[in-house]
Amino acid sequence: MTQLLEARGLGVSYRLGRRWLPALREFNLRLDSGQIIGIVGESGSGKSTAALALMRYLSANGRIDGGELRFLGEDMLAMGAADLRRLWARRIKLVPQNAGAALNPSIRVGPQVAEALKAAKGIASAKASQQVIAGFSDVNLVDPQQVVERYPHELSGGMQQRVAIAMALICQPSLLVLDEPTTGLDVTTEAVILDLLRALIVGRGAGVLYITHNLGVVAQLCQRVVVLYAGEIMEEAPVAQLFASPRHPYTLGLLSSLPKPGQRKAQSRLQTIHGNPPDLRSMGQGCVFAERCPLAIEMCRTQKPPLEEVEPGRLTRCFRWADVAFPAARGAPMQAVALANVDEAGQVVMRTEQLARHFPVPRDLDDMLRGRKPQPIRAVDGVSLRLRQGQTLGLVGESGSGKTTLARIVIGLEARSGGRLELFGADIQGGLRARRHDLLSQVQMVFQNPQNSLNPYRSVRQTLRRPLVKLRGLSTQAADDQARQLLEAVNLRADYADRYPDELSGGEKQRVAIARAFAAQPSLVICDEPVSALDVSVQSAVLNLLADLQAEHGSACLFISHNLSVVGYLADVIAVMYLGQIVEIASADALFRAPSHPYTEALLAAIPAPDPSQRNERIRLADDLPSAQNLPGGCRFHTRCPRNIGEICAREAPPWRETGPGQGIRCHIPLDELAVLQAGAS
Repeated sequence: MTQLLEARGLGVSYRLGRRWLPALREFNLRLDSGQIIGIVGESGSGKSTAALALMRYLSANGRIDGGELRFLGEDMLAMGAADLRRLWARRIKLVPQNAGAALNPSIRVGPQVAEALKAAKGIASAKASQQVIAGFSDVNLVDPQQVVERYPHELSGGMQQRVAIAMALICQPSLLVLDEPTTGLDVTTEAVILDLLRALIVGRGAGVLYITHNLGVVAQLCQRVVVLYAGEIMEEAPVAQLFASPRHPYTLGLLSSLPKPGQRKAQSRLQTIHGNPPDLRSMGQGCVFAERCPLAIEMCRTQKPPLEEVEPGRLTRCFRWADVAFPAARGAPMQAVALANVDEAGQVVMRTEQLARHFPVPRDLDDMLRGRKPQPIRAVDGVSLRLRQGQTLGLVGESGSGKTTLARIVIGLEARSGGRLELFGADIQGGLRARRHDLLSQVQMVFQNPQNSLNPYRSVRQTLRRPLVKLRGLSTQAADDQARQLLEAVNLRADYADRYPDELSGGEKQRVAIARAFAAQPSLVICDEPVSALDVSVQSAVLNLLADLQAEHGSACLFISHNLSVVGYLADVIAVMYLGQIVEIASADALFRAPSHPYTEALLAAIPAPDPSQRNERIRLADDLPSAQNLPGGCRFHTRCPRNIGEICAREAPPWRETGPGQGIRCHIPLDELAVLQAGAS
């Protein structure tokens, strides 16, 4: 094994106004060829700063304050700009989080990758084009000869990410830096890309830095883990040892925040890390984690603990690392949520019958010349669901399955093309403007990205006051009083009322968005991927908050996500959606047991388990989701189905088979045969 990269005592600062703020301190790392090291931590912990500093690719307001940095024995801190450019072109490659933003939208992806190859290898254009096609085949892009001619916007998110990976790997780099490369992807696409990365890295012997807040990915992919917090290394260890027995309270807090398989809100609340990371402008003298640490003592607040080797190959920065190993440090299970009673004979809050939303496609020149009418996009195509008071219905599926379109129909932002929608027993006709005033207050929505759903020019007080005045008819003074109570309910201090969105963290913005949704005291709350972009510690706090508020108000909740672990914790019933149809409905407990629809089976198998000793059975959906405009005949899932039984799947639409009261799957395979197949795979 060759030592690729070594950092000793590395420090990084960013200029803010006239001040330089230390973002990374005393950072040490050694990476060998063929090794994958994960760097984990909450947002703002310094993960991306560390990765860019190790490449010497900091932004203009960043600087390396000191320390040593060597790549293949060469001093990178002594390299000039020209040397660094040659290094980036040939030996060190970065795969960013958002490949769509990193690719040039005005250039076809084939020439973009060929340009990178020519810069690194100096080869002719014709040979570069051939190698690009071969590189696209290596990353499992279907029909690479066609893909090279497409623009980035013509590719799905998973395809864009594979193009970015191909662009990095085609130059055969020695070091690959992956900065959250699968965070925005579906769990099925993520699983395929992780398998691909593992195979390519092992085959080529490159060293890899993998930056993420997804502990499941780290457990399944990495050999060692570096845990960062507020710019300092808290712990470093082999992945199996770190997950089995962490030696720092922060690592323990991150691992404890994850929903455990089978854990339900009725059994226990999720563990959380209380408080917020420190402000870089006012760092204390002691341990940077002391104010949030349940084990902190006085010396933790006045003295900075050293990063010491506590076991062979294990480093930790904690005075009380020995106490972390005892079970008592893990804390007692948190109290279960006081659940609202879900009466199976109670009021049906939402009912859909064969609900549909088809988007017409305008004719292009070829359609006009041939005299044909293009097929519409069948985003939602015959969905029947029922949601009762106090119940949480989870809706899962890949991007493009129709989940968000269904939610927009229910909230009134999209008009339906067919079928029936009932809210609180009333037949809903028309769009949002046609709805009664009381319905507007009874149905509220929490969006995926609070940054886009909060008005940047309104303070938190103004944001919360608006629905209280408009929908509940409160006076300004009464609305301000209620706004303070709402902030308390979502665990934010009263002084947050005077802050603006850009003064809040991602988790704080989402809490404000949730408070706004519950301000109108709704009977139905629709949550569209509300925690998908949040750190695990913030995610657990938001999930607890949603469960608490739902229990307090007795609201029904439609919870949309592609994360089955999160949905399994919060939901009572789960519906699985694929290409506009519901392919399975089951209770949360039953869904995780066979028999289940083959699509659900693939979703479950794709979840990266946060346990290095656990390996899911490999069921990978290699192809991308088919177009909702050109739907496959027969069973819509048959083109990707690992249980495809032949012609009947391609020819006939599958029947709906009951698996229990109000539960069923849409599949040709008899339930007893499906149970045998899935039992043999487990």
